[in-house]
Amino acid sequence: MTTFAPLPFEPGYRRVATAIATRILDRTLREGHSLPPEAELADQFAVNRSTIREALRELESAELVTRRRGTKRMVVTRPAVEQIAGRVGQSLALHDVTVREVWQTLELIEPPIAADAASHAEATALEAIRSAVARYAADHSSAQQAVAGVADFFRAVAIASGNRVLLITQEPLLLLLVAALEVMIDRAPPARARIAIAQQQILAAIEAHDVVTAREWMGKHVRDFRRGFEISGIDVDSPVPAPRRD
Repeated sequence: MTTFAPLPFEPGYRRVATAIATRILDRTLREGHSLPPEAELADQFAVNRSTIREALRELESAELVTRRRGTKRMVVTRPAVEQIAGRVGQSLALHDVTVREVWQTLELIEPPIAADAASHAEATALEAIRSAVARYAADHSSAQQAVAGVADFFRAVAIASGNRVLLITQEPLLLLLVAALEVMIDRAPPARARIAIAQQQILAAIEAHDVVTAREWMGKHVRDFRRGFEISGIDVDSPVPAPRRD
């Protein structure tokens, strides 16, 4: 005899939020699209306005809608890369991911990103990489400036690759890398100079559209972070510090 488990209870506001989110995620409602007023939504869903307000609060917390300035109307939005990355980075830290795991994952994705940048980088993207390299070379005296320069360089290369999935995937890892490098960089005196050399070599390869060299140098660059942790005496199997919430 076939049996069925009871359906889980779901509050009305959650069902409303799910219905609206489904329309957003299937692109029926696109970014910038205005939702109907609360009273109209209440009529359409046959629920109280308080239920609609709670559903909209949930959607707003998920960054799928936002309130248009100067009005009570909600419009469809999408989470910024930085906001997605912050949540994922904090979640990874809470799962006690290690320095080794972050380094190994960057080693998997960064060389292909650099290779794609060498293949596809346009003039504007190249200039952004040059600017990141120049900023790091000009001033990396403090640990915070140095690690921010490292992250800016990686981001500029990812943007130049033209692959938004890699860019979004990279960002939570960069937040964890920054947190780890801030602990390490002052304990490994050669690190700053080695970072500058690697950035310059990768930039030169990308400018020359040399895919092989860009990939190879990016691989060396990422692997070199492990050397920095070994020099500084930090266990690469220790958990990465949680990224700061600015």
